[in-house]
Amino acid sequence: MTTTLLDTPLSHPRADTRIDNRLAYSGFTVAYLLGHGGAALSMGPDAAIAAPGWLPTSFLIGGMVVGTIASIVTGMRAQKAMNARDARAAMLASMAWITGFAGLFLAITGLAASTGDPGLQTLLWPAGSAMVVGLIYLAEGAARHDSTHYALGSVLILLGGGVLFLPTAAALGILAVVGGAAYLAAALRVHRSLAAARA
Repeated sequence: MTTTLLDTPLSHPRADTRIDNRLAYSGFTVAYLLGHGGAALSMGPDAAIAAPGWLPTSFLIGGMVVGTIASIVTGMRAQKAMNARDARAAMLASMAWITGFAGLFLAITGLAASTGDPGLQTLLWPAGSAMVVGLIYLAEGAARHDSTHYALGSVLILLGGGVLFLPTAAALGILAVVGGAAYLAAALRVHRSLAAARA
């Protein structure tokens, strides 16, 4: 009986070799580096670059759309390789995207209305989004047994909370550099894992 248990394959895929998050991570890398980074460099009267406001916003939205769609597709593919119990856990973790961002919208809108400072949204949306996404990555990483996803989520949570101590331009700059680097590192780690699995 011991031999049978030891020889039984795992009921879930090894995330680092079977779940390909490279496109999702790359999309968010662009969103952070060029979206948040461009906003930080073009903000205020002493802006480092004279870029129109729509340009970093376009990079931010475009990167997030690509990253989000790729995340959904990757999640659906990962669930097909799981047993029923793990697939249900992954599905429930994925549903947290809707709940998390609905709650974030209410929190930010409520704070902006109660303080009378709509400018709060300029910082709270990127910082809050990093924290919500980080929490979801933690849940998905645990459900899918994906250590890269889990580690990236941890970085995003701490990053999103930490930048709230900084002025808006500095916060966006830190989000761009650290967040973009974290997503890029995650994409490279997945790439190396997939290459090693094929070798």
